[in-house]
Amino acid sequence: MTTIMLVDNGSRRADATLALRRLSAALGNRLGLPVHPVSLQHSSSIPAEELDGRPADTLEPFLVHMAAEGQTDFLAVPLFFGPSKALTKLIPETVARVNAVGPNVCIDVADELCPLPVGEPRLAMILDRAIRTAICDLSRNAPNQLSPRALLVDHGSPIPEVTAVRRWLAAQLETLTKGDYRLSEAAMERRAGAEYAFNGALLEEALTDIGQREPQAQVVVGMQFIGPGRHAGKDGDVVSICERAQEQFPGLEIRISRLVGDDPGLLDILTDRANTALGANNEASLPRFACASAYA
Repeated sequence: MTTIMLVDNGSRRADATLALRRLSAALGNRLGLPVHPVSLQHSSSIPAEELDGRPADTLEPFLVHMAAEGQTDFLAVPLFFGPSKALTKLIPETVARVNAVGPNVCIDVADELCPLPVGEPRLAMILDRAIRTAICDLSRNAPNQLSPRALLVDHGSPIPEVTAVRRWLAAQLETLTKGDYRLSEAAMERRAGAEYAFNGALLEEALTDIGQREPQAQVVVGMQFIGPGRHAGKDGDVVSICERAQEQFPGLEIRISRLVGDDPGLLDILTDRANTALGANNEASLPRFACASAYA
């Protein structure tokens, strides 16, 4: 029997693990099968009392525990937009460590949320809905006649293939704006050096540029984030950056969109990813990590 895991990167914030648990339970209900919420790293540092008394599961100890109970066949359904190293490097390295000291485990990995070049148009629709909902919260008596600005913001990555997902989603969003908002992009993190310029502007840079060019602009920060964490959520960095921008440019009106995980459409995508992977499992057409296997 295959043990299904809904996997995220992990966070040191309890809200992130609780959100992962809710989404895992909802996915399990859709599939009619148990789905285990498992973080790849970080979440084990959260005190259990902040998680309703149940510590978070992280990948390596989870695999060891399940293998000891005789479960060695796993399916990981990724809560990742693109081919992060967490999927292509961390998972196989973890499997290799587990297999070096115990029963061999195998992990098949379903497609990420927006596998390129095909992409996932439903994600763009989720983001468009979130942006439009936030626009509705803007003042009706805007001092200028320009349509609101929307910044599609992701975590930022040193991997061009991950940033390419944001680019693809932005291109899809451009076809959905219908002139109701003006779209641009930003990232929360970008490594120093010209070789990482492909990430584009940081959020604070993008807001500063808007404030200087359009000091009375209405701005929606479109969150390409699944759940709360260090950047996203009520206590995340995005809130702090937006507050500082409004202090610097008092005429700006900024709203932050809801997260992708708050839209029921994400569950549709995850259900399809899991069902497709479970069907493909018998055909060995998924990336499989066991011992020295590589990401295909």
